[in-house]
Amino acid sequence: MLVLSRKKNESIVINDDISIVVVEIRGDKVRLGVEAPKEVPVHRREVYDAIKRAELNVEAPANDVDAAPAE
Repeated sequence: MLVLSRKKNESIVINDDISIVVVEIRGDKVRLGVEAPKEVPVHRREVYDAIKRAELNVEAPANDVDAAPAE
């Protein structure tokens, strides 16, 4: 993991087309702005994890049917 220090209004750039900007620092919270192409999904970690869990739940029943032994 790369760890960087940034101040308010400073940013980092990822792969030429994604920018992360420190918008505000208040106490122990940091507000970040993300500029990315529309085709690049950007989610908070808890939302991303929920999406992945939902995808696994949708796929699991189909996998159970496929794995059932033939009679």
